[in-house]
Amino acid sequence: MRASDASATDARRTASRVVAFGILGIVAILAVAAALILLNLPDANAFNDRVERIFVENDDLTSDAEIKLLEILAQSGSTFAEVIASYRIVIFILLIFSTALLIAALVFLVMIVVLNRRVEEIERSGIQVSSLIISREERKVYLNNMEFTLTPAAIETLAVLAEARMDEEVLSGAEIEAMISGRDPSECEEASGATRIKRLRDSLGNQLVSELLVKTIARKGYMLAIDKDVIRMV
Repeated sequence: MRASDASATDARRTASRVVAFGILGIVAILAVAAALILLNLPDANAFNDRVERIFVENDDLTSDAEIKLLEILAQSGSTFAEVIASYRIVIFILLIFSTALLIAALVFLVMIVVLNRRVEEIERSGIQVSSLIISREERKVYLNNMEFTLTPAAIETLAVLAEARMDEEVLSGAEIEAMISGRDPSECEEASGATRIKRLRDSLGNQLVSELLVKTIARKGYMLAIDKDVIRMV
């Protein structure tokens, strides 16, 4: 148990370092990209400067049409400057969103990796159950800090498995069916008990919990993979 806790702590520390370095890397890359994009955007006043040069170099343009043309060019320059300024704002906002999305993706990726490692550790060591309380009247099961409401058939199946675990027995599907139905095991089919186990696992809902709690022993049957001392029947 201590080794498992230590490995989980190491995994969390490694994940934290990966996230921190990843965030710094993402921010640095996007900062460089933003600088390159903004530096390579055309100068917002470039068009206005060219129009001003036209005014200066062509002071002999005095007709109404020529003056009107120069005014249109000046207005176009102002519009161009406004468009470039809006582009800068849009690019800045997009870079912020990109940073947020990349950081979120990195965090989720690290979380998935850590959870997968934790699941592998649990699968190797089995589920750690400190308390299993079965209430037939309420049709409820309290597994550690989790509460499950089961069907009458599922609660009977779990109760039979719990009683067998306290007696350190492994039950076949036919024996499970016999104990619930009250018939002789020779009159029951293995498939009937297997169906009850499947419905119990479905009722528990959590695939990881159900698969690790109710173990299938090859060519023997089924048993609860927990310490018999933590089981209570009420």
